[in-house]
Amino acid sequence: MFPVYDVIVVGAGHAGCEAAAAAANMGSSVLLVTMNMQTIAQMSCNPAMGGIAKGQIVREIDALGGYSGIVSDRSMIQFRMLNLSKGPAMWSPRSQNDRMLFAATWRQLLEETPGVDFYQDTVKGLIIKENRACGVVTGLGHAIESKAVVVTSGTFLNGVIHIGEKTFGGGRVAEKAATGITEQLVALGMEADRLKTGTPPRIDGRSLNYAVMEEQPGDDTISGFSYLAPPALKPENQRSCHISYTNSVTHDILKTGFDRSPMYTGRIEGVGPRYCPSIEDKINRFADRERHQIFVEPEGWNTVEIYVNGFSTSLPEDVQYKALTTIPGFENVKMFRPGYAIEYDYFPPVQLNYSLETKLVSHLFFAGQINGTTGYEEAACQGLMAGINAHRKVREEAPFILKRSEAYIGVLIDDLISKGTEEPYRMFTSRAEFRTLLRQDNADLRLTEMSFRIGLAGQDRMEKVIQKKQGTESLKTWLADHSADPETVNPFLETVGSAPLPQKQRWSQLLLRPNISLDTLTSNIPALKADLANFPAEIRQQAEIQLKYEVYIEKEKELVLRMNQMESLEIPESFDYSRVAAISNEAREKLKKIRPRTLGQASRISGINPSDVQILMVYMGR
Repeated sequence: MFPVYDVIVVGAGHAGCEAAAAAANMGSSVLLVTMNMQTIAQMSCNPAMGGIAKGQIVREIDALGGYSGIVSDRSMIQFRMLNLSKGPAMWSPRSQNDRMLFAATWRQLLEETPGVDFYQDTVKGLIIKENRACGVVTGLGHAIESKAVVVTSGTFLNGVIHIGEKTFGGGRVAEKAATGITEQLVALGMEADRLKTGTPPRIDGRSLNYAVMEEQPGDDTISGFSYLAPPALKPENQRSCHISYTNSVTHDILKTGFDRSPMYTGRIEGVGPRYCPSIEDKINRFADRERHQIFVEPEGWNTVEIYVNGFSTSLPEDVQYKALTTIPGFENVKMFRPGYAIEYDYFPPVQLNYSLETKLVSHLFFAGQINGTTGYEEAACQGLMAGINAHRKVREEAPFILKRSEAYIGVLIDDLISKGTEEPYRMFTSRAEFRTLLRQDNADLRLTEMSFRIGLAGQDRMEKVIQKKQGTESLKTWLADHSADPETVNPFLETVGSAPLPQKQRWSQLLLRPNISLDTLTSNIPALKADLANFPAEIRQQAEIQLKYEVYIEKEKELVLRMNQMESLEIPESFDYSRVAAISNEAREKLKKIRPRTLGQASRISGINPSDVQILMVYMGR
């Protein structure tokens, strides 16, 4: 009934979809096994993509040839570029999406991808021979063989849902949990643990009074995520979100349910996400705060369903409802379904190689929440990398690994493997030490050529990158070779409080002034606008960023060179840490467990101090 596949992907969430697409687009035969064909790429939590640091990840996925950016652009109902008041290293794209259209678009793209087969069934075990993954065993009893397996189980491994005092098995509401894989891998010697996440109630938008809330419209300019083409969404057609706030009455009502809360009665053992706490956690941890922000997010074009962002909870349903009615605009709220918490198994990611292949079982790859992360974007980028590396493993090619200095994806995977995580991991710009280099605007310049070389990014992407590079250099040269005339520019400079020019000055120098941008110059100086008319907005922005931040960019590049020296010092796989008597016991235990590939990775392991690294360097020299 089934052929032998190159790659079997278990689970069709964001990680599984990217893994299947990547492996197939590189030439592998792929079977995507999902418990429900109707929930492929479901947005289980908020109907949005991107955000701070997450938006950079989506752009990186797109630059590499993944689908998340394309799907987000085709299904968005609102777009915002966050942090525009800060420097470009902090700019982060975010879209509000139509939940149903997002999933339908993903499924359509997968069905249009040659080499992807689908099968609806539960995977209850893996076929492992001589410590090598060779396929899966399904709930219907099929043993399906493959040359590699990618497990992207999300919250389904032994998932348990909590709503107040009610507890029942499930990977998502109304969907059963998956069993068997954890038990099998633990028996083989892998370590598993529990994490927890949650989701807020879904409510009827017709029952809300938007007049008393703050409107949050989309941006006037929609750049989107994908480098292939701009989104079709027009600024004037966007759907607004709204903002309201909890209050002391809300908090008092929520506290009445604490004695029935699974979080406070000890029924939930898993650690929840630090940076996306439940509403009960917020009012407990931040007792001095009089109110908390609530984002009212529409779930699509053709639905009245609303996602109450900021009100994640597992309190009893009656307490959830009563508390919601005290929020301004929610007085007559109708609830579609309550919020809930979910506990699930994950495997601490120090058990992985940088390719996302498990150390214990070869040809077995993990991606997404099974590795302890939270968020669609973090899952999707892991799926992409696991799919790439599963394909390359089958063909006995070297793994494709991104460095911390090359991508947020590299930062994420290095953090997981070097430091592990005991709580759901979420990406932030602050986690990247080279964020001036890792901007959302240049992900294509950083990554597309790499991906093109390994056979994932297509010729169309590569040609766009070449055009962008050439256009940017051409514009930078023009701005450095041509000068601003005082008579033409000074009237504008006066309006923005900038000192007048005593004599002609290169446009590239004038751009270095604060409060001066290429857009404001072209908007106010018709002659310059005419000169730059042939340069697209993307080229103008890229040239301006490179000129304005050249000093900072060069400094980071110097730091990267220094870090790469440590990364080039490889630690032999057979290195015996027990011989290094001078390092601390904690360092020795961590090094034995994680077995870093390089001194650079060793230096980033929690519990390893600089003196330990120096000692290792001496021993390696011997």
